[in-house]
Formats: sequence, C-alpha cells, structure tokens
Amino acid sequence: MNIFVAKLSPAITSEDLQELFQEYGDVVSAKVIIDKFTNESKRFGFVEMKNQEDGLKAIEELDGCEYDKSTIVVKKAEPKAETGNRNNSRGGYGNNNRSKFNAPRRD
Repeated sequence: MNIFVAKLSPAITSEDLQELFQEYGDVVSAKVIIDKFTNESKRFGFVEMKNQEDGLKAIEELDGCEYDKSTIVVKKAEPKAETGNRNNSRGGYGNNNRSKFNAPRRD
C-alpha cells in the first residue's frame, strides 16, 4: 500500500519516515522528496507498506499527529495523474511538430 505523508518538518529524512512507519508493519520503502535545485526537503514523502491492513492502521493513527514539531498529514497515495506525452514538446514553438520557422504565414 502506498501512503502519502505531508507537512513534514524540514529535518525529517527518509530513514526517519521508515522508522516511524515500521511501528505499524513491514515497510517496503520510505522516501522524503528532495528539491533537486536546493537539495532541501519539499516537506512531503511516500511510504510503501507491504500489508494494506498495516498501512490503513498507520494512516488512521498518524494522520494529524505531531511529529518533530509538525502536525503531519497521512493519507492513501493517489495514482500519479497522466499529463500526456512529454516527448511531443517543441520547446514552446508550437505544436503538431511545427517550429516557428515553418509555421504557416498569417497575412
């Protein structure tokens, strides 16, 4: 079961998340999301638990609790939304494989 955890303290690490959720069952993975430019926590993460019942119990007991001086949000993770094919991007020059140099003229 995949779990979304938000409003984390900036000091929380992936290892901290794993330790917190291990109290409720087997944790497959735990990851705090890090900003690739600042290398700082984005203050949310994901935990994957082996057993759905354990995950639901963790959600029920941890949602709204205080963890490292922050009141955290814990809920079932939603599947990532489809945003379309990112490989079709033309760098802002238009769509349908037209560049600014071969676009039809508007006279």
